[in-house]
Amino acid sequence: MAAIQRHHVAAGSYIICEPKPFLLQAYLGTCVGLALYCKTTGIGGMIHLLLPEPVSRSSADQAEKYASTGVPLLIESMLAKGAKRESLAASLAGGALVGPISEQDLALDIGGRTAEVTRIILKDQGIKLLQSETGGFFTCCLSLNMSNGQCTIEPAGLQKWIEEYNIKTPSSAEIKGAMDHLQPIPQVALKVLRLIEGKDRFAIQRITDEISKDQVITARTLKLANSAMFTKMRTIESLDQALVYLGTDQVYKLIISAAVQSYFEQSAMGYSLCKGGLYHHAVGCAQVAESLAKATQKVDPRLAYTAGLLHDIGKVVLDQYVASAYPLFYRQAMEKNENVITVEKRFLGMDHTEVGRLLAQQWSFPESLVQVIRHHHQPDKIQEHRQLAVIVYLADLLLSRFQIGLELERIDTDALIQHLDSLDLTAAQFSGLVELIPDSVLKTTPDDAVAEGQ
Repeated sequence: MAAIQRHHVAAGSYIICEPKPFLLQAYLGTCVGLALYCKTTGIGGMIHLLLPEPVSRSSADQAEKYASTGVPLLIESMLAKGAKRESLAASLAGGALVGPISEQDLALDIGGRTAEVTRIILKDQGIKLLQSETGGFFTCCLSLNMSNGQCTIEPAGLQKWIEEYNIKTPSSAEIKGAMDHLQPIPQVALKVLRLIEGKDRFAIQRITDEISKDQVITARTLKLANSAMFTKMRTIESLDQALVYLGTDQVYKLIISAAVQSYFEQSAMGYSLCKGGLYHHAVGCAQVAESLAKATQKVDPRLAYTAGLLHDIGKVVLDQYVASAYPLFYRQAMEKNENVITVEKRFLGMDHTEVGRLLAQQWSFPESLVQVIRHHHQPDKIQEHRQLAVIVYLADLLLSRFQIGLELERIDTDALIQHLDSLDLTAAQFSGLVELIPDSVLKTTPDDAVAEGQ
């Protein structure tokens, strides 16, 4: 019997599959997942929806992101493949109120509206809805087994907390020892950070000359340059080519992302649902923060990218302790609807923003990054650099709601209106912020990493 293969259906995408040993999966928070299966032909499909309908005319060409356009697209594409409309059955999941719930969450109700639009379309098309688990407070995984048509909806991370463990709260000395034993962020990354504060736009050439002597970082930089995450235009074979074809700002992002990868690789699967999840979340948050900075024009996009990339460095230190406490840690966060800071304080005695600040100071980060790392969950606690902290908070919030599968994080939204106001944004514009998440961020979760998280 052939081993079953898993395929991660990323947010804003869909897949259609014929009968074979294949498992389609979508990790869902605020997003909504729809699985369709034709009992006659065995043809199945799944779509991962972000929003109920397009926010602007410019988004009309991304039909897969929206229930109003994506659901009809999935249905018609399956019929074109040979599926029979009268034999189609649907399963619907997601649309959760993820995180500590505020009145603002209830008012926005993005997931609820996405699910409702999907139900209306299914009814109009005469397609039977066999199972529906939407709303609530749990992130979940929607799975469709293409070998037999079985569809399941389970809480994300369920397999990781079946057993109980003895929980040992680490002392401050143990946490400090863990900090000292970790391999620090490479010096070349610190040099790149200092470029942000200077005006020497040509210093990046000197950095690339230095990096070229380090085969590991050079290889990682070129791998990123040629990855979907950075939307390659052509094959990049050297750092000099990267400078010519991509420009200094893009190369700056590539270098610092590649340089910090080794630091994040020291984490396992405490905070994350999959191996490598912390690093992928960091790069995703960096790209979303950069998009928000460009859209609002409130802070330097390069600084926003860097702050997004480094905001969770404290989690690498605490990851080993979270891994041993995962069952209770997860349940407190998910079942009792508490934010990650509160749960960390209870079980670890210190939260990841405090540890991150200590690391940032120890490594002589610029003060702007020190403050953002410490206060990215509560930007209202600082005056200077607040807009930068708000942008990282929003990037983190968007990924926690619309890119489930890398890590589990509960983020408060009580002060969301005030945070938006500091950037001259309103609650009505929040759906538009979702559209600022680059497609490369939504669609670069490695399938093998997701499988390892099972």
